[in-house]
Amino acid sequence: MKIAVLPGDGIGVEIVAEALKVLRALDLKFEMETAPVGGAAYEQTGHPLPESTLNLAKQADAILFGAVGDWKYDSLERQFRPEQAILGLRKHLGLFANFRPAICYEQLVGASSLKPELIAGLDILIVRELTGDIYFGQPRGRRIASDGAFAGAEEAFDTMRYTRPEIERIAHVAFQAARKRSKKVTSVDKANVLETFQFWKDVVTQVHQDYPDVELEHMYVDNAAMQLVRAPKKFDVVVTGNMFGDILSDEASMLTGSIGMLPSASLNSKNQGLYEPSHGSAPDIAGKGVANPLATILSAAMMLRFSLNQEEAAQRIERAVQNVLSQGLRTPDIWSEGTKQVGTAQMGDAVVKAL
Repeated sequence: MKIAVLPGDGIGVEIVAEALKVLRALDLKFEMETAPVGGAAYEQTGHPLPESTLNLAKQADAILFGAVGDWKYDSLERQFRPEQAILGLRKHLGLFANFRPAICYEQLVGASSLKPELIAGLDILIVRELTGDIYFGQPRGRRIASDGAFAGAEEAFDTMRYTRPEIERIAHVAFQAARKRSKKVTSVDKANVLETFQFWKDVVTQVHQDYPDVELEHMYVDNAAMQLVRAPKKFDVVVTGNMFGDILSDEASMLTGSIGMLPSASLNSKNQGLYEPSHGSAPDIAGKGVANPLATILSAAMMLRFSLNQEEAAQRIERAVQNVLSQGLRTPDIWSEGTKQVGTAQMGDAVVKAL
């Protein structure tokens, strides 16, 4: 089992260190190799995704990823910004299916900004298409407008586009995931305004014919955003495009109490995957030892489940995390009155001890 370890920037180094600590506590043999990515790689090589890092990722069974980005790189040309590393990995490895579970642990019901009765027992899986949509669509760029009320002015443009195969494969992933859960899929679109998402809706509806045992509902993205805070437990599996999934998964993360609790998996057709916490690099708290490593540790559990075929080990980690939360240990982002505040390394040590 070969794991490419890409800590990245900011708190990425700290939280990945705790996930590795947990993985090493298991009775499993891993071949793990670390490489720079993001801003750290730019500093060393002049590019956020060096060829050597990309080659390592291609050869690995799975990638454990921290986070990339820092405000000091915002002035760089877009191709050299740290975030291009994660986009490049998705493109080169064909990581088209992003799984983002939003689970509200019983111990953290009080940490959510919503009323306890709205989120107690919450368990949503957001399935986000990851390699199409406006993030990758061409053409894109800047030019001088040739028509309209502001002809002659500088304008910027991006292209939202999806092909039938891209929509079909992510729809199959969502329906298959729903079969293992509560057999309900909510497809989120903006078909009333965007031609791209009328096409999305049509294709998802056609794929649904292969899954008569699964309920399908369609919902506009603005309504979905509202329902996530009004009645989040009505959702089971949510499938949507790249941009809408990016936004809705971050909204869903706050239902759980903190984005620091939200793991994610990005898979290709061979189940090779990139596993990362859903939060960013948080340069404002980097090096302070206060970041929550649990999303990264839970991402490592997803890695064991989906790419390394180690279901029992994945469940062990997930039980250990719940055990630690039951002990009342909390990093600052999930701390509340009556619980004990701990740092990044202390939280990792506690999960290892629980294992």
